[in-house]
Amino acid sequence: YRGEGIVPASPHMVWECIKPVAGGLRTKWDQNVKDFEVIEAISDTVSVCRTTTPSAFMRIISPREFVDVVLIKQYEDGTMQSAATNVEHPLCPPQADFVRGFNYPCGCFCIPLPGEPERTQLLTFFQTDLGGYLPQTVVDSFFPASIAGFYSNLTKAVKTLKV
Repeated sequence: YRGEGIVPASPHMVWECIKPVAGGLRTKWDQNVKDFEVIEAISDTVSVCRTTTPSAFMRIISPREFVDVVLIKQYEDGTMQSAATNVEHPLCPPQADFVRGFNYPCGCFCIPLPGEPERTQLLTFFQTDLGGYLPQTVVDSFFPASIAGFYSNLTKAVKTLKV
């Protein structure tokens, strides 16, 4: 899946809302992220992280957990990127209350728009195996609405930062 949109805020503000860090803002506004924790910091820019999600789609989709290696990078033009992919880690075995999902290489780019410092192009892409025994029709129905909700809720979240 790919999502793309213009968010009415500076790249810095958008990044503050979406950056993958423990204690970050994402758990406050993203309805699909219940918790985010760093399992192991490998370097300043690479870490192994666990993300949990609440149940979704009228509880048809049980809570999930994902363990990924995450890279954060900033480019010379001001673009900020997070990229991740599934990894197994001995400090994070599957938890009984969650279905273990699997993220294929995924990520997001916060791209500055030249001459428009208060607008950011946000590009997101992901391919996720939710795990468990979900009919493909349920998965196909869930993701498009989830992506639209992500952009809508992010837009609301950056407005609260501006106040």
